Amino acid sequence: QVQLVESGGGSVQAGHSLKLSCEASARPYRAFALGWHRQVPGKEREFVAVFSWNSGTTFYADSVQGRFIISRDNVTNTVYLQMNNLKVEDTAVYYCYAGTLGSPPEDWGEGTQVTVTS
Repeated sequence: QVQLVESGGGSVQAGHSLKLSCEASARPYRAFALGWHRQVPGKEREFVAVFSWNSGTTFYADSVQGRFIISRDNVTNTVYLQMNNLKVEDTAVYYCYAGTLGSPPEDWGEGTQVTVTS
């Protein structure tokens, strides 16, 4: 099991930026991936972005493509989510996850609240 520690949530006005981080305790899976989902009350958790550790490939949801950038620090097993030009609809609890690329997440962080006001 991977322990995930998130940080960086907060409240900003629309058009501004926030950066989330997530540090993993280990990389036990062969095709290890770290990424983010988000969830608003009453809706299912949805995929946001993921970083494939072996290939360096990144994937994004259509709703954040071009605005969010996922990156990593290979030494500290940390993944970052730079969120630019934030919109009110980006308001959600953001959850870091770890797993194997292409499979459902294995481990989840506790979540960090992101609130975007108009």
